[in-house]
Amino acid sequence: MMKKDDSKERNSYFLVKEEILPEAIKKTIRVKEMLKRGDARTINEAVERMELSRSAYYKYKDYVFPFYEASKDKLVTLTFLLEHKKGVLSSVLNTISNDGGSVLTINQGIPLQGVANATVSIETAHMSVDLEALLDKLRMVSGVKRIEVLGQA
Repeated sequence: MMKKDDSKERNSYFLVKEEILPEAIKKTIRVKEMLKRGDARTINEAVERMELSRSAYYKYKDYVFPFYEASKDKLVTLTFLLEHKKGVLSSVLNTISNDGGSVLTINQGIPLQGVANATVSIETAHMSVDLEALLDKLRMVSGVKRIEVLGQA
């Protein structure tokens, strides 16, 4: 007879590149997106269009979600590589603020060879866009060379 482990079950989350996911999981994500956007009226319609079985959809639907949903109402730390030009960091901060992000901390290193590292922690609870959309906007800011999500809490 097996003894039941009385410790609480712990959920672990991982960031995984989409390219290594099995097709059924990728299709489940697409079905959820179709339903959210209104591109399909019913689950049946969406799974048929994606050529995914209903059983596969129901098996995975509660376990896969876009990264930005996991970061909703969270503290997110972003790291930037910025050109050493007047106003670049200010433009980054304004972009975050314009979308409702609340900047909690800013740390910028001394510019070397024309670029500087900056780390910005933001609260996402009141943002008008999801984190993925904000990251896309930040990548478009003139002078932003690189942006990465360092962590979230």
